[in-house]
Amino acid sequence: MIETTPGWLSTDELETARAQMPILYVEAVPVRVDECGEVISIGLLLRIGPDGTISRTLVSGRVLHHERVRDALLRHLEKDLGPVALPRIPASIQPFTVAEYFPTLGITPYHDPRQHAVALAYIVPVTGDCRPRQDALDLVWFTAQEAASPMVQQDMPGGQGVLLKQALAHVGCLS
Repeated sequence: MIETTPGWLSTDELETARAQMPILYVEAVPVRVDECGEVISIGLLLRIGPDGTISRTLVSGRVLHHERVRDALLRHLEKDLGPVALPRIPASIQPFTVAEYFPTLGITPYHDPRQHAVALAYIVPVTGDCRPRQDALDLVWFTAQEAASPMVQQDMPGGQGVLLKQALAHVGCLS
């Protein structure tokens, strides 16, 4: 089947592109904040991978051709967290870090066996009701200490645990 949605590649076209060039992604760490803007909890998605393994992940997805990064971020937050999550995208769309995923292990802490991907990573407060959709089974809220624990970190594939720890450090949640 050929995808007719503008900006999407067919499966074959995507595989060809992934084999030849880096693909741009956005990743988001959904957080709840108190009235002073301090992070009080971090949301992690529970997913089943293609191989049947269960993992915890961040909101993540490709940026489409001719799509603004801000729009891609909103689209993936709504896709994964539901239409009433009410994310607060920052006025400045500068990421807290850039994560470069390689198909070869060990080049960076980030690994994606399918491709070389460059991900702009954001911390996004959400204020609404989050109800996971698409391929996410659940969204679980953790304290910063729980999210940084070895038990949670071991369930995060491809270096996303490293990215989560960077996000926690960025907002002052790791000592």
